[in-house]
Amino acid sequence: MSKVDFLVIESNEARAESILSALHFLGYHPQRGEDCVAAGESTHAWRAVYVGSVHDSAEAERQFALLGDAAGHVPVLLASDSDWAARLCAASSPFAARIGMVEFPLRYEQLAEVMRSLYARLLGGRRGELRFVGDSAPMRRVNALIRQVAPFDSSVLVLGESGTGKEMVARTIHECSPRRDKPFVAINCGAIPAELLESELFGHEKGAFTGAISTRKGRFEMAEGGTLFLDEIGDMSLPMQVKLLRVLQERMFERVGGNKTQRCDVRIIAATHRNLEQAIAEGKFREDLFYRLSVFPLEMPALREHLNDLPVLIDEFNQRLARRGLGSVRFSAGAVNALHQYAWPGNVRELCNLVERLAILYPHGEIRASDLPEKYRGRQAVEEGQGASLLAMMEAAPIDPPIAAATVHDATVLPEGGLDLKDHLADIEVGLIRQALDLTGGVVAHAAKLLHMQRTTLVEKLRKYGLQNSLAA
Repeated sequence: MSKVDFLVIESNEARAESILSALHFLGYHPQRGEDCVAAGESTHAWRAVYVGSVHDSAEAERQFALLGDAAGHVPVLLASDSDWAARLCAASSPFAARIGMVEFPLRYEQLAEVMRSLYARLLGGRRGELRFVGDSAPMRRVNALIRQVAPFDSSVLVLGESGTGKEMVARTIHECSPRRDKPFVAINCGAIPAELLESELFGHEKGAFTGAISTRKGRFEMAEGGTLFLDEIGDMSLPMQVKLLRVLQERMFERVGGNKTQRCDVRIIAATHRNLEQAIAEGKFREDLFYRLSVFPLEMPALREHLNDLPVLIDEFNQRLARRGLGSVRFSAGAVNALHQYAWPGNVRELCNLVERLAILYPHGEIRASDLPEKYRGRQAVEEGQGASLLAMMEAAPIDPPIAAATVHDATVLPEGGLDLKDHLADIEVGLIRQALDLTGGVVAHAAKLLHMQRTTLVEKLRKYGLQNSLAA
């Protein structure tokens, strides 16, 4: 059994089960703190800690003690409504600068993205030297703009499609700013019902509304001295926009149900995938709030606009997977060529998920175009299909060289950017071998007959392409 590496502090049984299952799926080995205490285990290579509902403070303190020296550097996954949110996000807390928020009902995609963001922030480089991966002109421009705006407290509006890394921009700006030692607090304005968003942002007093059984700090108080990231600001209701505008103008607010005015010192970074200027024209977004937020607009390019960064992005994701204990994968020239032809509606997040999926399916292997999920193969899949038919024809009956050359010319369309012929032919060969093994249940002798080759020859090719796992048990 792998060593426990993720401490879970959660009193709510249903939530505990949910977070444990999700973390297991992500490749971690989590265990609840009380289980560790009961087992007498006090030293682990802790990689992170989750904190949710805490009914017994003394018991929670004992669970925190399990972290030992790791308390000084591990990231913290914090439920947005955790009893300890204010305590852990406070400027004096040793955890303040390395907290990621999750909300319930828990979604796997959200949890995975929060963990990616946390590790990218903590392991991405030394403070002040963080940068986005990519050598293309669009990414060089993004890095230059981040360096320019980070030292100042100007409000930043990050624009771009979903999956382009808008929250990562916000975190990078924070890490490169003078506020880096204070909290970074994020809130998704589109994920919280309009009637609850005011309480989430500004906090509430005890008895302010049904269910307000205690006084609670809002995100503005949690982020005091640091940075508040307002994600999906374009989904905020008009009444809430009015209240937010007042806080941005006066730097003061009151908790829901309270009458005490509090001053706040936070830097605001907002983000949206929506066209806010169009929303203004449609009466869905306040123009004065738009200009208050967009002092420094920064637009993230879609992945299809910087496809030359695919190799370095894949390498970056492989490094992250290696830190999590997963095997990295290599992509053949044919596979990369196929990825260049894909539209990438999910942008960098989609690429990250694809690399992780393939790393699970083919650990430490080479990914060829035929190994990619069907929608990513594009024209490459068509070419491989044509090549497969051609190879079958050539195996079935000898063809004179001039006729064979003409057939090859007619059957295969050379991509605009050219291709590596050796890799391309190897992709075709791997695809045919996989099909033969599938048809014969992984029996090498039968597959060799279908491919009109000697069994020993096929065994060598299986070893060459790392396909031994495809054999029947």
